[in-house]
Amino acid sequence: MGNSNLHIWLQASRPLTLTAAIIPVIAGVALARADTGVTRWPLFWLALLGAIFIQIGTNLVNDAKDFQRGADTADRLGPQRVTQAGLLSAASVMRGSWISFAFATLCGIPLVIAGGMPIAVIGITSVIAAYAYTGGPYPLGYHGFGELFVILFFGLVAVGGTYYLQADSYSADAFVAGLAVGCLSSVLLAVNNLRDESGDRVIGKKTLVVRYGRRFGIVEIAALSLLPFALGLYWWIKGFPVAALLPLLSLPLALVIIRRAVNDSGVALNRVLKLAAALHASYGVLLSLGLWMSTA
Repeated sequence: MGNSNLHIWLQASRPLTLTAAIIPVIAGVALARADTGVTRWPLFWLALLGAIFIQIGTNLVNDAKDFQRGADTADRLGPQRVTQAGLLSAASVMRGSWISFAFATLCGIPLVIAGGMPIAVIGITSVIAAYAYTGGPYPLGYHGFGELFVILFFGLVAVGGTYYLQADSYSADAFVAGLAVGCLSSVLLAVNNLRDESGDRVIGKKTLVVRYGRRFGIVEIAALSLLPFALGLYWWIKGFPVAALLPLLSLPLALVIIRRAVNDSGVALNRVLKLAAALHASYGVLLSLGLWMSTA
């Protein structure tokens, strides 16, 4: 029974999504090392754990609130959600989310001591936004702000905050790396919303693809998938050629995702989600490796 319950909570945490939290931290540390030649390993591990707990907390809030708002039903096209399946109550899942956010806060205390007020602001706003994505009186994901939320918090803020902890500063480098990572993280959400368009339209979940149509959704996926590769020009000009070239190894995966988004629909897009997760992870690892090899 205990093992079964643990398995359910593991399912609720959505371990396959945790790269969305891990990759920005790795990229931020690699970039800081490239710019300063220094790595503060204790801060790296604390930032990594904090990001993972925030991601888990976000997933749990999403699981409970989507069910309560009627977005997750028996007709759901995506992977099973524990609240919708009756494996856990919404109240239990929400308690789990607050426990995750509490662990993230504990990880964040030493980070605030090291980084000061900017890190405190990042931590507080990240937890608030994680809840506000599907919770509260104006859930961001239900009003077309999902992609912007992901680019901001799983890209610009996560990479930039990690970089700041390591380098004691912020830079254009951190913005470019954060934008690239955030765009690819947002591809997962865009594919998810394309898959769920018809169901979201019925319940009044006004994602961008619901607002502007399937063609917009496909163009959005293409733009989010390709922009990070265009940003490689920045690293080339900066004098980090390895960071510019290595991520190109994952470009064929981006092209496959775009083609599949055009041709697939419904449940078939679940396979595209896995490809999008692989693209985000592979690009992030290759970019980080390229930056690490460009150490000042």
